[in-house]
Amino acid sequence: MTTKLVVIDPGHGGHDPGATGNGLRECDVTLTIARRVRSALLRDFDVQVKLTRNSDVFVGLDERAQFANERGAAYFVAVHVNSGGGSGYEDYVHDNAGSLTRDRRDALHRQVATFMEAHGMHDRGRKTANFAVLRETEMPAVLTENLFIDRAGDARLLKDAAFLRGLAEAHARGIAAALSLPRALTPVA
Repeated sequence: MTTKLVVIDPGHGGHDPGATGNGLRECDVTLTIARRVRSALLRDFDVQVKLTRNSDVFVGLDERAQFANERGAAYFVAVHVNSGGGSGYEDYVHDNAGSLTRDRRDALHRQVATFMEAHGMHDRGRKTANFAVLRETEMPAVLTENLFIDRAGDARLLKDAAFLRGLAEAHARGIAAALSLPRALTPVA
């Protein structure tokens, strides 16, 4: 059995900081979360993990999808932070997503939404959209929107290292459940 590859896509970067607010830039928060998701997956599961970016650089939307497509990823997880006057967690699959993509998203959603609710954050639900990274990827793909950078209460959590660690662990558990990943034989410390 071959080891599955997960591509994690930290949203924005470089000249595109994404949403900003409360002293935070989306591109920085998403990179922190993505790196921690990678670490948690590699520590606990038999899986390969690649990031579409590992520093504050710009990567185009088509390049992000192409990166995953060329590597034959089993799952593509785009990590974002929301803005625009709401609060809480939501995630997206493509408008035309099939049942496998929706099932995988549901497994991830359960883990992340449960973690968010334990911290008093609202579950905004499972949604669909025609986002480029969801449309252009050839494998099941999901985009997570982790709190609202422009809301003070949400931003307080996004500044908390322990919260970000827990959020990454929830993403990792959800990805593992979505892909039925086997546990690592020798966990990495």
